[in-house]
Amino acid sequence: MDTRQNRPGHSRATWATRLRHPWTLGAFGAFALLGMVAASAVPPVSAPPAGSIETVLEQLGRPEVLPLSLDDDEQTFLREERIQRSDTIGSLFSRLGVSDPAALAFIQQDPAARNAARQLRPGKSITARTSGNGELLELHFPLGGADSALIVEKNETGFAAIEKAIEFSPSLQIKSGEISNSLFGATDEAGIPDSVAVQLAEIFSGDIDFYRDLRKGDRFSVVYESLTHNGQDVRGGKVLAAEFVNDGAVYQAFWFASGERGGYYTAEGKSLRKAFLRSPLEFSRVTSGFSNSRRHPVLNITRAHKGIDYGAPTGTRIRAVADATVEFAGRQGGYGNLVILRHRGNYSTAYGHMNGFAAGIRKGARVSQGDTIGYVGQTGIATGPNLHYEFRVAGKQVNPATVALPTAIPLDKAQLAQFHTTTNPLRAQLDLAKQVRLASAE
Repeated sequence: MDTRQNRPGHSRATWATRLRHPWTLGAFGAFALLGMVAASAVPPVSAPPAGSIETVLEQLGRPEVLPLSLDDDEQTFLREERIQRSDTIGSLFSRLGVSDPAALAFIQQDPAARNAARQLRPGKSITARTSGNGELLELHFPLGGADSALIVEKNETGFAAIEKAIEFSPSLQIKSGEISNSLFGATDEAGIPDSVAVQLAEIFSGDIDFYRDLRKGDRFSVVYESLTHNGQDVRGGKVLAAEFVNDGAVYQAFWFASGERGGYYTAEGKSLRKAFLRSPLEFSRVTSGFSNSRRHPVLNITRAHKGIDYGAPTGTRIRAVADATVEFAGRQGGYGNLVILRHRGNYSTAYGHMNGFAAGIRKGARVSQGDTIGYVGQTGIATGPNLHYEFRVAGKQVNPATVALPTAIPLDKAQLAQFHTTTNPLRAQLDLAKQVRLASAE
């Protein structure tokens, strides 16, 4: 079965009947393999050795070719289509080569099949196996938000719809990109899933503020796991290694697990997990920075602004920047709905203008770094939906964008040796990604 990806709007069909001459496939495969070798490495041309060259012509008999059976009752087709905007089951059936009113009626009437038919999201792939006459034999429809697919199968009495778990095959992806406008724009251009782009931002969030620090020309390379089904990439998995060049500074990260817990480390084995994240929001824009003198947009007076305001839509999740205990959760003056977290040492953080608090957020509750503690809002004195974020040392507000943040506990000697052994292949793959990027740039 040919499982290569197909462009939107293009169908493909494969004979499910068996070829009678497997030697033809072997000869073609050998020819293709030779072609790949030639494309990968071309040795320098050298002069032929001296001597005479004799040309010999030999007549070869034609191999006997048996006709391939074309009985419509025996042949089946397997086709795949990507859903396009404004598609219906009828239009998909047409492109899939399905001409079966009974199958269409079943999908429109069966509750499970009808529910799947409502999930016609652009980009999703559907496969169908049909007879030579266009009768539907089997339909695979991936379900949204689940690792399963709806299978419509023809049986002796008609059709049946069952949900089955999708069996994924892991593969390794190595890709590179360059920032021209935004991180997501660059990863889209490189064909990198959004889930991997989010991981990149999270991995380097302790060193790079992805809201303010990105520069045109910044570069990145990434090695990540990809889950495939029937030869098609379904979604990105865990980032295993990454490099980000931001404004000339080079940052590297390698995934390493010791025991049940894992994390990202530099090439030297230093943990990238800072005790504090640089930002309490995953993605947003900064609307007002830390300042000792700023004209207040509502009160119209000049006073210090001892925090950073992040503009974001109402309901955007706010995360704890470090492990902490909730010191305060409630209403407080111009802050509106406010959460104050007490961290280790003399550190605390404050989150104001919240629309509401996450479940379980109350005084004395414990939270971990990255946990959702509330949602962006416009409570208190605010001109629009935003988060007012403060970083405090010994009760005094400091600039969270410039304060030196402590790092996590480093690896011990034995773990460090294991780390280097585990990550050496990943370093070679990162180097390969950079070479591919440089070659494409040239």
